[in-house]
Amino acid sequence: MTAIQSNPETIPQAIEKPADDGVVYFDGRYLPKSDARVSPDDRGFLLGDGIYEVAAAYDGRFVALDRHMDRLRRSLKESRIGDSVADPLETVFQELLDRNGFSESGKAMVYLQVTRGVAPRSHAFPKVPIRPTVYAYAAPFPDMGNLAAGVAAITRPDLRWSRCDIKVISLIANVLANQEAKENGAFEAILIRDGFALEGTHTSFFAVKDGVIRTAPLSNFILPGITREITIEAVLRAGVEVVESPISASELNGMDELFITGTTTEVVPIVKLDGKPVRSGKPGPVTLQAMELYRAAAGIP
Repeated sequence: MTAIQSNPETIPQAIEKPADDGVVYFDGRYLPKSDARVSPDDRGFLLGDGIYEVAAAYDGRFVALDRHMDRLRRSLKESRIGDSVADPLETVFQELLDRNGFSESGKAMVYLQVTRGVAPRSHAFPKVPIRPTVYAYAAPFPDMGNLAAGVAAITRPDLRWSRCDIKVISLIANVLANQEAKENGAFEAILIRDGFALEGTHTSFFAVKDGVIRTAPLSNFILPGITREITIEAVLRAGVEVVESPISASELNGMDELFITGTTTEVVPIVKLDGKPVRSGKPGPVTLQAMELYRAAAGIP
């Protein structure tokens, strides 16, 4: 399928940011968010037929944007939307920071979504090539409280599809599990499939035993997290042993430490699981080290 790219010359050079709105990127143009219009025939709206990417920026500098773009291209390729649409999008991330006043200080994120495009509803791809719909916006980091002190988590069955390695927009299984976590006073739900703990609803999952960090190996059931990748590289350089091997649900209660990683969460200790404290109920030394090493590796002030 041929992706139709927008003409950069048609993109306005500047636009005034409206009060309490924001400038977004929509199909090749920067415009006020309130002016963006998605067709009711968009396949993302009708079928959840699309992918997305999220990148974090600190004081105007993105963390590993190149890796996020690589993952975006992979998601596009695996979903057969056509990865050529990603070629002009790297500059959109920085442009959205600039146009929304996030380029100098503070923590911000850019969310970018690509759907297959607008066509009459049909499960099969449109017979005639259509232009993918591209939407992106910038926003400050969501306020999630003091995550460094540790969070509670619950375990829930993994009811997602079998291509969790693609960052798709159809996330209702994740939404339902995360809502259960919130209703149980927890921050995250750790998903269990065939007796093994894989990842959270929007985070990667790690366990620590006798000073060794363990995490499930990458597969079609796990998203290749960018923060996960940077954290593993950083702790390995520091001499911490990391083993990528399946973690059975029955082992969780015997672990010394548990933690999760994510683009907007960084490295977060889990101090309570299914209502029970993880060891002392406080962040453990390996997790605290991983937190510091990640921030240093990512260049976070």
